[in-house]
Amino acid sequence: MNKDIQKEENRFFMNDDEGNMIAEITYIPSGDSVITIDHTYVSESLRGQGVAGKLLESVVQEARIKGYKIVPACSYAKAVFDRKSEYQDLLAK
Repeated sequence: MNKDIQKEENRFFMNDDEGNMIAEITYIPSGDSVITIDHTYVSESLRGQGVAGKLLESVVQEARIKGYKIVPACSYAKAVFDRKSEYQDLLAK
């Protein structure tokens, strides 16, 4: 199974060997230097393996590189941002 995280405009995702999307995180531009994470999905077969966390980390790394702040709107992203002190500097005020 191909578990490499891929990047397209406003999303990171993973496909299986047949090219079917099996996990993704999406975000939308929300003004100057702000993105809103609006959706996270992981197929049942991958749940509990840290895949969503890896996808979220990809968004966080991109935000840091580009100097963006983040609004964690989806429930998963919000829960992780509430837990991880190392992400607090990225929260949009």
